Amino acid sequence: QVQLVESGGGLVQAGGSLRLSCAASGRTFGSYSMGWFRQAPGKEREFVAQIRWAGGTINYSDSVKGRFTISGDNAKSAVYLQMNSLKPEDTAVYYCAHSPAAGLGYAYWGQGTQVTVSS
Repeated sequence: QVQLVESGGGLVQAGGSLRLSCAASGRTFGSYSMGWFRQAPGKEREFVAQIRWAGGTINYSDSVKGRFTISGDNAKSAVYLQMNSLKPEDTAVYYCAHSPAAGLGYAYWGQGTQVTVSS
């Protein structure tokens, strides 16, 4: 089992910045990737960004590319999301996720942290 705990959410004005953190504990050895997803009220959960430890491949959704930066430390089983130039449409609960191996998808999820961007 892997436990994930997010932190760093909050209320910020449009144009502002926030940095989310996620720490994983438990059976994190051999972790394949970690990522961030978000879910706005009345909408489905959507992909935001991910980092694959092998090779350091990083992917972003088009909606956040150029504004958000994902980084991580595989040795610490931690992942971060620096969010700049925030917009009201970025308001959502942000979830950290962990994939233990290629092909298994994101099997473990955090409890989420609320990000609210005021206009």
